[in-house]
Amino acid sequence: MASSSRLVKPESQDLLHLRVQRCARLSEHWMRITLGGGDIERFQPMGFDQWFRIFLPVGGDEGLDRVPAKANRLFGYLKYLRIPDGVRPVMRSYSVRAFRPATSERGAELDIDFVLHGSRADGTAGPASSWAEGCTPGESVVVIDEGLAFNPERGTDRVLLLADETGLPAVSSICASLPPHASGLAVVEVPHTEDALAFAHPEGIEVRWIVREHDVKPGEPALHALRELGDGDLPAHPFHAYIVGEQALPTSARRHLIAERGVEKDRVSFCGYWRAGAASPTPKSRLETSAARP
Repeated sequence: MASSSRLVKPESQDLLHLRVQRCARLSEHWMRITLGGGDIERFQPMGFDQWFRIFLPVGGDEGLDRVPAKANRLFGYLKYLRIPDGVRPVMRSYSVRAFRPATSERGAELDIDFVLHGSRADGTAGPASSWAEGCTPGESVVVIDEGLAFNPERGTDRVLLLADETGLPAVSSICASLPPHASGLAVVEVPHTEDALAFAHPEGIEVRWIVREHDVKPGEPALHALRELGDGDLPAHPFHAYIVGEQALPTSARRHLIAERGVEKDRVSFCGYWRAGAASPTPKSRLETSAARP
């Protein structure tokens, strides 16, 4: 994740080894992977937009066994980069879409919604998209919890949520964590109508979907929609804003809210999830067929 507001860290950031339980295609551009088993009982759900680093076994389980502790920190990350190309797992950042504690019938489960870019069949998908599209139950992954970026003042119940498709899982989870009486507006931009996955939310929160034209840069339609909102469309002050997606969206939207809408800086949580034209480190063996986004 790129630039962001202050984060709420989890109690533990140990390496957790988990296994794929189920895979479900939700739409053309969404795949839901359910994880469980392994160290799942050590995962501490925090609700809201909880996110984590995930290491995907594109080079087999050998690479997962070599992921160092604190691979999400500088020295650990340098050790991670020393894992040989072709063995080194792909590391990406994702949000918890849902967490279900263990019951008498099954163990705890963690859902992740992957945005699919390109095609695994023709080699245009990035490594994370390709893995999500082709993984099967029983495969192993490693995760490191990173906590929350959504950090409002205690008692806040009016919100403005703004995201492109990569932020949809976080927006969905935030709405599931808000009190039933919460109110506000959620604006979510998606590439196609069928990618507008409905989610539960308090009755007082209005959800507006924006379908992006094919040649338009991600985040621009959502930013335009924000600028076009009348003051009466925004929640009553004070409210807390949450903005995530392609990094130009949170940067520009935050500036607009503070400079032109009078929102206080500490009432805006924001995070650049990705940057158009860039990618996280990818094994050299996959560079020719990897897309810019996970």
